Amino acid sequence: MKIKQLILSLSLVTSFIANAVTTRYVGGDISLFPTYQQANSQYKDQDGNNIELLPYLHEIGMNAMRVRLFVNPSGYTVENGVKKPDSNVCQDLPYIIPLCQDILTNGFDLMLDFHYSDTWADPAKQYIPDAWKNLTDAELVQKIYEYTKESLLTLRANGITPKFIQPGNEISYGMLWAAYGETDSGKNHAYINGNTAAWTRFGDLLRSAINACREVCPESEIIIHTERVAQVDVLTNFYKQMQSLNIDYDIIGLSYYPYFHGNMSVLNKALTAVESQFPNMPIMIVETGFPYAWEVQGTTQKVEYGYSLSGQDEYAHALVNTLISHPNVNGLFWWWLEYNANGTLLENWYNAPLFDSRDGKATPALKTIASFSAPDAGIEGILDRGNSRFNQWYDLQGRKINTPRSPGLYIVNGEKVFFRNSGK
Repeated sequence: MKIKQLILSLSLVTSFIANAVTTRYVGGDISLFPTYQQANSQYKDQDGNNIELLPYLHEIGMNAMRVRLFVNPSGYTVENGVKKPDSNVCQDLPYIIPLCQDILTNGFDLMLDFHYSDTWADPAKQYIPDAWKNLTDAELVQKIYEYTKESLLTLRANGITPKFIQPGNEISYGMLWAAYGETDSGKNHAYINGNTAAWTRFGDLLRSAINACREVCPESEIIIHTERVAQVDVLTNFYKQMQSLNIDYDIIGLSYYPYFHGNMSVLNKALTAVESQFPNMPIMIVETGFPYAWEVQGTTQKVEYGYSLSGQDEYAHALVNTLISHPNVNGLFWWWLEYNANGTLLENWYNAPLFDSRDGKATPALKTIASFSAPDAGIEGILDRGNSRFNQWYDLQGRKINTPRSPGLYIVNGEKVFFRNSGK
């Protein structure tokens, strides 16, 4: 593999930082936290001391949390076309209101993630809620407006105003398809295949949902969330379609999972393309994750990092360094940050949170991810060493590393430098 290194002068890097976003949001999706509280899940810091989760996360630098909302949570998921029980599908308004209040009380901003479904909505499934399945398209446009408006009014009546709102979750191929078990090509994911009618239908639904958001929460920022980072042409075409459809939104939201999408160079390429083609749009990674032990179910890509606590932390460092090299990126959210099955008798299948489910301790990656909100974290101690170590590299958390493997800002000989991996 040929690697070409481009080291920019300190003055250029300083200029780069000056032009970057002024506020970075970092946190995670903690939508199941009330269930873990009821199950007496134990959270600890890295040293094994018991902690209160939300105050601790705020203390280490996290400043925003994400919560999902289903229409009528069904308690099931769909895998390979088959319904299966899933108690994690439980977030309706009564469930999330106390959680959102706790999030705000503890000093965080809130990201609200509408799943316009009774179960998980993602690129493979966007099943219409059962109560809506007999509505015409025109009626659905009105229904999504009414539901979004009523939900936000209820939240505001309980003192909750989201800083960010996602009208749909991973909607690369649209939303509100045919109901589970039914087929309707006009409502399925034909959106990347030149189906003008499908794009128009999708745009009408999305525009109606956003209108409700703007009416009830005019101060909130709208995120349009997709996950095609491994298909840059599909990704950029989606947001070009948003322009053509006159969709009013504020932030491009992306999912990136290395075990589904590929290594860090895939993300770097996608971010470069999006920044180039949509230079005025902020970008957030609204979902990411990496295991601290065995691989996640359904893994499709060979990963660069080990399935270990140190491997997860290595991924976190590479991710933070990559994101801060892109001036438009202003958000980083870890998916299911709070998962903790240790002693709770809950499902024990997911092993990519930032707490070790085996002992309840924070993983090393937690503070690494939290450092995204403070771009210069860890630098001061390295700068004090001056040039005493020839060609010694450090990341922005102050950790000594070998030659970087991923693009980003680093410290070399006491100076900030930018490393760009431009070879293959």
